[in-house]
Amino acid sequence: MTSSFAPELSHFGISVTDIDLMKSFYTKVFNLKVNDEGPGVTFNFRLVFLSGRPDMHHQLVLAENRPADCTFSTVMQLSFKVKTLDELRQVRKAALDNGATAMRGLNHLNALSIYFKDPEGNTVEVYLDTPWYAPQPHGEPLDLDLPDEEIWAQTEKAARADPGFMLETDRQALFNKETK
Repeated sequence: MTSSFAPELSHFGISVTDIDLMKSFYTKVFNLKVNDEGPGVTFNFRLVFLSGRPDMHHQLVLAENRPADCTFSTVMQLSFKVKTLDELRQVRKAALDNGATAMRGLNHLNALSIYFKDPEGNTVEVYLDTPWYAPQPHGEPLDLDLPDEEIWAQTEKAARADPGFMLETDRQALFNKETK
């Protein structure tokens, strides 16, 4: 039987070692607000509930239950969306100013992204969408120090050269047609 609904992803939680460090990082870099924090009722560790939207109590939950000797993060990536290249540059600066490491920019043609490690080694992506689609995975270096016009021109040229190119609006129409 085919389902007629698709649940919407609403929030995620990550296990952390130093909850105060991580709370500081995510509030300073992403302007998230602390809505609630304290010891869990059914969990025996401290929780911090963060959100950037007034209509969502939390979008990110920090749970202080990662062992101090755990050096490997099982988080593939946490992704945040911005609207402009200037916002992407602002996040890059704020992240670096607040302890992010391994900063790199990638042009996926359908999105312009930066990736970095937060203070506990979790990979974070910040991106903005483009109006173009090219099959994924795709990633070329992204130089955010270039002027906006040059970044957009390079991206459009590379996207249109891809054999799977289409406009993002056409990809969405195809998705809607195939899911009916």
